Amino acid sequence: MSTTVETARSSVIVAIDGPSGTGKSSTSKAVAAALGLSYLDTGAQYRAITWWMLTNGIDVSNAEEIATAAAKPVIVSGTDPAAPTITVDGEDASGPIRTQEVTSKVSAVSAVPEVRTLITALQRSIAAAATGGIVVEGRDIGTTVLPDADLKIFLTASPEARAARRSGEVKGSDLTATREALIKRDAADSGRKTSPLAKADDAVEVDTTELTLQQVIECVVTLVEGKRVAA
Repeated sequence: MSTTVETARSSVIVAIDGPSGTGKSSTSKAVAAALGLSYLDTGAQYRAITWWMLTNGIDVSNAEEIATAAAKPVIVSGTDPAAPTITVDGEDASGPIRTQEVTSKVSAVSAVPEVRTLITALQRSIAAAATGGIVVEGRDIGTTVLPDADLKIFLTASPEARAARRSGEVKGSDLTATREALIKRDAADSGRKTSPLAKADDAVEVDTTELTLQQVIECVVTLVEGKRVAA
């Protein structure tokens, strides 16, 4: 039996953190699919609760109002890397959570401690239920959500590379504006008091600036397989 097949059948929890535009989602989904693991996009959960609040007239500039409403929406995440899903109160939210309005407000909503407490508990329950192993991507997975993950990876890239990738994803977007928005979000996510964006002390840092997506995927798959062999 090959190492790859053995790895696919072994339970392993992989935490992949990093700022926007580093290739987290594409890498995490591909690695999970290649190794037969479940997949969780934690950022989508914060986007989902932000979208719910905007849709339901919650003042997302008011932390108290956000905290009071945080427990109301029911967020369900599908963990199939080939077709990840997310619903809010039974409604498919995969499209609406990717709007610019949600993107511009998600840092403020996710900074509220009550929101993070609820979503973190949800993330931990999903990881615990993934008996075959899971790749969890986000900003505070290795430091806060799953500090005992078997493998922690922190993806980085230059602001220019990240902005170029994001602009390529959104037709008609302005490269300079995208770069400025990314830097602004980095500052907000890294500077928040509760579970800031940070690299865990025992995380492996992978700079994706000069790497193709396939190279990043291969790098992470190798790291996961190495962890399983060493275990």
